[in-house]
Order: sequence, then C-alpha cells, then structure tokens
Amino acid sequence: MVELNDGYSSLVLVPEKAAAIARYDALVIGGAPVPLLKPGDGTGTSGCQLLVPWSNRISGGGFTFEGRFHAIAPNMPGEAFPIHGDGFQKAWRLASRTDTEAELVLEEGAIGPYRYRGSVTYALQNGTLEARLIVENRAGMRLPYGLGFHPWFRRGDSTLLEAKAKRVWLEDERHLPVGVVPVRERPAWDFDRPIPLPLEWVNNAFDGWDRRATIVQPEQGIAVTLAASPELDVYILYSPSPDAGFFCFEPVSHTVDAHHGEGLTTLEDGETMSATMRLEWEVVETD
Repeated sequence: MVELNDGYSSLVLVPEKAAAIARYDALVIGGAPVPLLKPGDGTGTSGCQLLVPWSNRISGGGFTFEGRFHAIAPNMPGEAFPIHGDGFQKAWRLASRTDTEAELVLEEGAIGPYRYRGSVTYALQNGTLEARLIVENRAGMRLPYGLGFHPWFRRGDSTLLEAKAKRVWLEDERHLPVGVVPVRERPAWDFDRPIPLPLEWVNNAFDGWDRRATIVQPEQGIAVTLAASPELDVYILYSPSPDAGFFCFEPVSHTVDAHHGEGLTTLEDGETMSATMRLEWEVVETD
C-alpha cells in the first residue's frame, strides 16, 4: 500500500488492486482519524475505484459504433452485462510519489475492442483530495470512451445528501434505463437540499447536475463536499437499504448503457480524455 499524508488528511492507495483508494481519513486535531470513505482494502464495498474506459453497464452483448459491432463479454460474477470497464480489475504501476502526491499507471488496459493507457494522479493539499484520471485510446481506431469514480461512503442513521439535479433515469430489473423523469416527481430523490437517503432501493443515474454534492455525517461531526470536473456531468446514486451501512455516489461522464444511447466521448487513436474529482472535508456542529 502507498500512504500519503499532508498533516490534515491521510490517503491509502493500493496499486496492485486497481489503483483504488483503501482509506481517506480526516486528521482531526485532538481526536482519532475520521474515515471519510468506507474503509477497507479498496475492493468490494470500500474505498474508491476508478471507472475506465466506461461507467456502468453495456447491454446487448456489446455495441455498434460507426457500422461495426464490438462484442464485450460480462466481466463480473453474477452480472449479466459487462460493467465499469476493466480498470478496476487490473494492477496499476506506481509511477511516482511524494509525501502528498502519487501517480499510478495502467499501460495495457484491454476489454472488448478497447486498448488503452490509463493514469491517475492523487494529491492532498490542506486536507483536500484531488484525483485526476486520464485515458488514452490505443485501440488503433476511433472508439467511444467514458470515465468516472466510484467512492463508497458510510451510511449512518442520520446521513444527509445534497446533490442538485434536474432529471433521474429510471431502471428496470436488469438495472438498465427505461425512461427519465424530472427529479421533482420523485421527492424522496430530490436532493436539492440536504435530506436523508431514501429508505427504498436506489440505483439510478441523475443528470442536469451542477457537479457538486455534500454528504453530512452528523454522527462523525464531518461534512464532505465532492466537486467534479465538467466531463462528469452525471451522478449515479447506489443505496440498497438503510441497514447496508454504505452508499455510493459516483460522478461519471455518461448515463447507464450509453453505448446504446448518448453521452460518450469519441476518441481518435492516440487521443486522450480526462476527468477530475475533488473531496474536501470540514468539521460541522451536531445537535
């Protein structure tokens, strides 16, 4: 593992486990470190994973692009469709590091038609974490790409979420989109102001997002603000139940199954795409 520390926050990375974040902790003066993400080894239901060269599911056994069908097989046990690319499944190489910054590289990403180079830079400054993910198309042809981040947050009894969006995509039993409605038609999912997470299952993409979100954890006395770069104009909220102990807030560049819709970015061979996520924390007063 690789640990970064700027005196305000500490970050633990796992290059051999897909360059994932295993821990991101606030170093609160006079107290024990406070986990800002659900701690673990960076896999399963913890930390934060990288989504490259796309986010979420692709239906239909693959996709057609510029008149050619590209097959992609499922890549996760129990999943009917390929999901999240392969960046989260491969070992990355630590390219450079200081006490507060590290760059990790995946030289040979390969899934379906995709051949790519991925790199991610994690940096701490005054406690704020900035993660910048870059993908370079090396497939020898034009292809549509997407990027995203998959952080897992602790869900407590009083956790609040604020994330303003205009629309929410509904899903079917296969977790594929079946239409879109204004968020105001789903009051329990309207996070225009800080509200508790819904009691029921949520696994939906939201668009018309202002690329900012705040997660308040009153039990910890901490609030985390997430800010995303313009490329990440969609978020996916995954919250299975109140007693799951976690939820995911995923800033991504496109909606679910975008290979059969729109929102992906076409890259020429050798062209790159990048996206950035920032996480900033502060101590908040609790009743």
